[in-house]
Amino acid sequence: MARVTTRQTDSEIPIEPFYSPENTTVNYARDLGDPGTFPFTRGIYPEMYRQRNWTMRQYAGFGTAEATNERFRFLLANGQTGLSCAFDLPTQMGYDADHPRADGEVGRVGVAISSIEDMHRLLQGIPLDKVTTSMTINATASTLLLLYQLVAEENNVDPSAIGGTIQNDILKEYAARGTYIYPPRPSMRIITDIFAYCQRELPHFNTISISGYHIREAGSTAAQELAFTIANGIAYVEAALAAGLAVDDFAPRLSFFWNAHNNLFEEVAKFRAARRLWAHIMQERFHAQDPRSLLMRFHTQTGGSTLTAQQPEVNLVRVSVQALAAALGGTQSLHTNGYDEALGLPTEKAAKLALRTQQVIAYETGVTDTVDPLAGSYYVESLTSSLEAKARDYLEEIDGRGGAVAAIESGYIQQEIERAAYAYTKAVDAGEKVIVGVNRFVDEQEMSPEVFPIDPALQRQQIQEIRELRRRRDQGAVDRALAELRVAALGTDNVCYPMKRALAARATLGEVADTLREIFGTFSPI
Repeated sequence: MARVTTRQTDSEIPIEPFYSPENTTVNYARDLGDPGTFPFTRGIYPEMYRQRNWTMRQYAGFGTAEATNERFRFLLANGQTGLSCAFDLPTQMGYDADHPRADGEVGRVGVAISSIEDMHRLLQGIPLDKVTTSMTINATASTLLLLYQLVAEENNVDPSAIGGTIQNDILKEYAARGTYIYPPRPSMRIITDIFAYCQRELPHFNTISISGYHIREAGSTAAQELAFTIANGIAYVEAALAAGLAVDDFAPRLSFFWNAHNNLFEEVAKFRAARRLWAHIMQERFHAQDPRSLLMRFHTQTGGSTLTAQQPEVNLVRVSVQALAAALGGTQSLHTNGYDEALGLPTEKAAKLALRTQQVIAYETGVTDTVDPLAGSYYVESLTSSLEAKARDYLEEIDGRGGAVAAIESGYIQQEIERAAYAYTKAVDAGEKVIVGVNRFVDEQEMSPEVFPIDPALQRQQIQEIRELRRRRDQGAVDRALAELRVAALGTDNVCYPMKRALAARATLGEVADTLREIFGTFSPI
């Protein structure tokens, strides 16, 4: 029968009217394998959710440390199984709350953390040896990680007992997000210092969450998200090897962070292709011997950029579909967005509903009863192979350009993302891509939902506290510790050790970042 292809996925993969064995050449032993076996297409553990559900995280962070601590406690009381913390822009960019560039941004899109005292307030009453914490932080990831460790130590919790993840993926900041401080190469040096530090001091912390999420939020396709994220992962592995680390000493603590969008089957296929591709790269390109080095462990967040300010309750449906894709795709950890996040920070009601969405999927749908339930679908297996092939084409191009760092420095990756974003926007504007409530099924009269309030007094409070800290501390001890950090940054010593001593002496996040700015400089895009 003649077939006419009239549709395609968001990654421009043609969709056939129906699928049959002729559409896929998957070899079970070579391309799939049982769950928990190479190449891990079907999942990294033999029983996946039959043994334990994914970790349910809800992103939280706003205003003061005390306010965010209250939200943490609320979520844990409602069944959340891990914390996920957002930091405000000044914290991400290495500025204290009283810096002129922080004005108007303190506590607005995340929690303001300027010192160890802020971190103590953020984590007050949280059992750090029982709850893992994911921190969305990049340029200042080393500082936040060390503050977290210091709080544990000052509360008599053994650092070997704490666990979690720092995002720490600076390359995607240059390509897609923009919260960078230093140029790429010194930034990569800090990251490899963190790898070495955590191997010795924090063995249960994931040292990086290589992030496709923000690449997708910037407008990439699923195939580009897959390719550019793995290209960044390759760059981090190469940098660590160049710094003298052995692949099996750091690779088991690498983790990934993916977006989940609305095309259910393409998203499931993306997660499956990602595991297979990474396992082959680690085995064949980097000759990893430890089976844990081959595993792509990943967190997923539903797509913030897919949410609409129009008819925001409809976002509950979008988030449910996206979360289902993540579960069917075998995620280890999941954050579901609040339905009101196109309008502002999620309200308590929205955050609770988002968590309940995960709980319904986990406990009521049957999705967790068997591993990789869509395996063997002609359509899903075809999409998995097509996405892997597209990603490999991109990786070959990036290798030819000198790798991910060089491809970012030349603007190639940014230009590809911009091209995809432009094509998508054109399709929405033309009505070719339907967005319910935006370009079809529009309500003439929109309701005004509750919006999370931000109190301007929070900035004044944060400024007062940071200035009081500077007044009380031993300034000589701070100056000596920052001088040690400066010497380490000028040389080849691991910067994490003197940085920790400075933070323990009550140096602020901004003072640490300024010390490194003096040595490394700052990055300006092309």
